[in-house]
Amino acid sequence: MSDQNLKTPEGWEKITNSKNKSAFKKNFEFKNFKQAFAFMTAVATKAEEMGHHPEWFNVYNKVEVELTTHDTGGVSSKDLEMADFMNQTFIN
Repeated sequence: MSDQNLKTPEGWEKITNSKNKSAFKKNFEFKNFKQAFAFMTAVATKAEEMGHHPEWFNVYNKVEVELTTHDTGGVSSKDLEMADFMNQTFIN
């Protein structure tokens, strides 16, 4: 079961997504596509290690991210861990 009482990570917004599940959302903006792609590559590697994959959308230097744990129906500690990793990896 998800933990609806998790603290929202710094710079993120807690939302109810289109699937009516709680999620953390953040938009990242980079200097160029190369930086955005490097960020996504680092996050993809972490996601594979965790077995927990973000929902995201990329156009040029922008990456929009939603984190939710589908198995639990909302946010969980996995989303918090992934959000913290993304915050630490972000270079603008």
